[in-house]
Amino acid sequence: MRLLDVAPSQRNDPRARLYIVDHVAPGEAIKRRIEVVNTTSAVAHVALYPAAAAISDGVFSVADGHTPNDLSTWTSVTPGAIDVPAGGRVTAAVTVRVPLDAAPGEQYGAVWAEVSSAPTSPDGVIQINRVGVRMYVSAGPGGAPAADFTIDSLTAKRLPDGRPVVEAAVHNTGGRALDMSGTLQLVDEAGGLNAGPYPAKLGVTLAVAATEPVTIVLDEKLPAGPWDAAITLRSGLIERTVRAVVTFPTLGAAKPVLPTTSDPRSLAPIVVALVGLLLSLVAGAALLRWRFRRGIEV
Repeated sequence: MRLLDVAPSQRNDPRARLYIVDHVAPGEAIKRRIEVVNTTSAVAHVALYPAAAAISDGVFSVADGHTPNDLSTWTSVTPGAIDVPAGGRVTAAVTVRVPLDAAPGEQYGAVWAEVSSAPTSPDGVIQINRVGVRMYVSAGPGGAPAADFTIDSLTAKRLPDGRPVVEAAVHNTGGRALDMSGTLQLVDEAGGLNAGPYPAKLGVTLAVAATEPVTIVLDEKLPAGPWDAAITLRSGLIERTVRAVVTFPTLGAAKPVLPTTSDPRSLAPIVVALVGLLLSLVAGAALLRWRFRRGIEV
């Protein structure tokens, strides 16, 4: 099962190509199309329905069965059941209609495609298989809440099997949940060695205001360091890069290291302040020069 539509305002956002991610004002609705593909050699009877989900401890967790929440009650799937021919594909429509009295904030859920086996006896076991598309839908007046995050510290660790690990503490400072990805690059300036880029472990989802670890597992043969570590993390269109010097311990974890930013966007306020100060000095010097010349003329 896959999502077919992306909102025009989110065409460049890779998350919106995978999940239903949008902001809806109370009283309004959004629509998406999904495609269900049958890769088996028999007709599949597929049930389509929305259900609840939540984010806890860095994990996007789906609820059992048809468990409802606010978002699932706002969501309908048409048709609710379809027969997909062997090797075929069928399209269905998902509509999210937010009521006028909806509380502001982001809601989570999933749209499921479910196939059930027939029981072998009246009290037999039914096997259920389902695949789904995540939903991140915020409700409220005005535009969508801004998404943002900070990388607060880097910690070098050693796993019990000997592999070194860098753990980044990431804090969600915005108003939307985040799905983290990224890479780590290591440079040993003393020895001239380079290592990486190493991919971050996928699957970390940050709830609003949460701080969770994003882990990068490295090669067991990597020297202990010290290393100049540059980590770049992203969620959708938001990307942050920080640097820190890390040394991998023999066992356990080293002390967390406060990183320095490598993101030029974070320097913008400083640059603006310096430019403003320079302009003020130039204007002051010009004014003094004008007054001096006026004094000579008098």
